[in-house]
Amino acid sequence: MAEKTSKRKSKDSVFVDLFSDVNYVLQFYKELHPEDTDVTVKDIDIKTIKSVLVNTLYNDLGFIVRDKLVMLVEAQSLWNPNIALRFMFYLSETYRRYLSDTVQSEHSSIRVKLPRPELFVVYSGEKKIPDEVSLNNDFFDGKAPVDIKIKVLTNADKTICGQYIGFCKVFDEQRRIYKNKIDCAKSTLKICIEKGYLVPYFEKREKEAVTMMEELFDEDYLREQYNKAECKRSHDEGKIEGKIEGKAETIKGIIERLREMGISEEQIKAATAGI
Repeated sequence: MAEKTSKRKSKDSVFVDLFSDVNYVLQFYKELHPEDTDVTVKDIDIKTIKSVLVNTLYNDLGFIVRDKLVMLVEAQSLWNPNIALRFMFYLSETYRRYLSDTVQSEHSSIRVKLPRPELFVVYSGEKKIPDEVSLNNDFFDGKAPVDIKIKVLTNADKTICGQYIGFCKVFDEQRRIYKNKIDCAKSTLKICIEKGYLVPYFEKREKEAVTMMEELFDEDYLREQYNKAECKRSHDEGKIEGKIEGKAETIKGIIERLREMGISEEQIKAATAGI
């Protein structure tokens, strides 16, 4: 596959923009498979699905290298407990498209050939997450006949994903300090370069990166306000539901007491009709 670059769309994240460069994709793969010393950008076939799960998987990367299908999804700083289910949908759609691209069919009498999946999710938040999540364990208590296992990448190290995670952590820290998105973005950029996070990328794409961080600042603020509103709504609904349940229990207690006193069902019905 020839090396290529792409123009940034207004809502692309740093993650999407970073891995639009096939050289960073190659770097990521070689960090996973240092034994594949002769792999080049020509061996990489990007298979990222665009606008299939529009409102769910949008910061993602999928690519095939020889016999391996590598899928990487960014979870940002908020953990999604349904990530294994989302991966199942994503993997299914990717394989469906792969069969079409390679002129194969699941209805064939000959077993189709598929690249072996390797699944990863990037998480930069503070919540303690296991090193691996499982569809079977998360949803079926380990009792289902099917499973999908995803490795969780959380370390801010010198690998390309580790550097991205380091950038995310720095950005989150600076967002808590600065209320102005421009100051937050510039401070994040300065600290990341000092720490050695994505330096070649930021030096080459500084203007675009600052713009993307400003957009992320706004989106995070809106997400925060939305979450607060959702929590308040759930709390209010819980209070209402609690009152309703409490009233029902009270009525039930009254009815039981009246029955113990020998009051007839018709009299009880008439006595509690207005409650």
